[in-house]
Amino acid sequence: MTEQPPIRIAVIGSGPAGFYAAGHLLKDSTGRVEVDMLERLPTPWGLVRSGVAPDHPKIKSVTRIYEKTAEHPRFRFFGNINFGEHVAREDLLAHFHAIVYATGSPVDRPLGIAGEDLPGSHPATDFVGWYNGHPDHTNLEVDLDSAEQAVVIGNGNVALDVARMLCLTHAELAATDIADHALEVLEHSRVCEIVVVGRRGPAQAAFTNPELLELGELSDADVIVDADELERALSVSDPASEASATSRRNVEILRSYAARKPAGHRKRVHLRFLLSPVALIAGANGRLEGVELVRNELQDEGKGKLRAVATSEHETIPAGLLFRAIGYRGIPLPGVPFDERGGIIPSSGGRVTDPASGEPLPGEYVVGWIKRGPSGVIGTNKKDAQQTVDAIFADLLPDGEERSSPSSASGDRDAVEALLRARQPALVSYEGWTEIDSHERALGESAGRPRVKVTTIEEMLHIAAAEDPRSEQRDEVQSG
Repeated sequence: MTEQPPIRIAVIGSGPAGFYAAGHLLKDSTGRVEVDMLERLPTPWGLVRSGVAPDHPKIKSVTRIYEKTAEHPRFRFFGNINFGEHVAREDLLAHFHAIVYATGSPVDRPLGIAGEDLPGSHPATDFVGWYNGHPDHTNLEVDLDSAEQAVVIGNGNVALDVARMLCLTHAELAATDIADHALEVLEHSRVCEIVVVGRRGPAQAAFTNPELLELGELSDADVIVDADELERALSVSDPASEASATSRRNVEILRSYAARKPAGHRKRVHLRFLLSPVALIAGANGRLEGVELVRNELQDEGKGKLRAVATSEHETIPAGLLFRAIGYRGIPLPGVPFDERGGIIPSSGGRVTDPASGEPLPGEYVVGWIKRGPSGVIGTNKKDAQQTVDAIFADLLPDGEERSSPSSASGDRDAVEALLRARQPALVSYEGWTEIDSHERALGESAGRPRVKVTTIEEMLHIAAAEDPRSEQRDEVQSG
């Protein structure tokens, strides 16, 4: 019997969704599927590396699962290659039987109000990337040494992460893998009042119970919830929230905070609800000085849905810093269909669809936030990826036999690598990443930390290239 040729699949993006998809693909019982993962940065893991808060090491340990996938003999990692710049959609369709887009939702959703771009106003995505050492945000200027009050807009876990990071002590942060530049700036922070603002009520907040509880365990901050304001916000019945165990527990936690007497800690986190920002106010120096808010009320839209509607009541909160954490959105990929309104790649069951006809595009698939929007936790991507992989197998391996391939997939593994290296000589292999990883861990060990992150692409490439005999950068490193 003639041996069946391999089925080559390209995964674009190396975050949780991409790695879960790769893991499911490599479980193919016929052993024919080969996966090449392309990543814009020299480092893998996506938001597990650059989004999870530094003081949450247990969540980051999920990378051990991804490492097992990365070590599979039919898996390859190619870092520092940018889709649309170094390689086009047409290139990949010519060399792979399928493409899986796993690029996530890397940018923030704007507030769309006056003054949003004032100095002192930041997307939470930038701040999170900054303290996590993401190369795109290393040079972010966050003025923490002059502002005493900060406002965080949003009622999800990212908003709580931002508030918590502003409250952790230097000793607590110094034991984590926070970026060195952020550790230094946060050590001298003068921020002592943090106001977390949500447009809807406490029952509708998107906090998870552990994150909300963790806020009350801060060693140097009191959590302040006004009991009267809380009960007013809970006065409108919401059957959907009442049916949710998470929402009910959140309300219990918030009521416990409202009943708690402040301990007199140096910092305070205020949790407020039914408020929306309408304008950011500049001071005489042109920087952010205050946030104008409008009070909302919940109105029943029918079918169990409540909507936050603005009233005529306004208030202004003094603030030298603002972080907007109202959600992420995806960005378009060159040549790939994109839903601007939803900030996602349009799809059906994981198959990328043509926006005009709604029909699936042969050989193109999508997983994760760029598929469904920024919802769920890391583990949510596992089930989501399985749906997409099931669609791939149904298209390419129905009943264990290959159907007509959606692309001719010319060449072989060597041809693919030759193409990528020709387009991007400074390609980073998985071995290159492990060198970066080992370097960071060694620095961390000497400092009593999990790792000390390398935060510039230039340094990452220098470390990776020194041990990669295939890299054209290696000779430059040695000769230099």
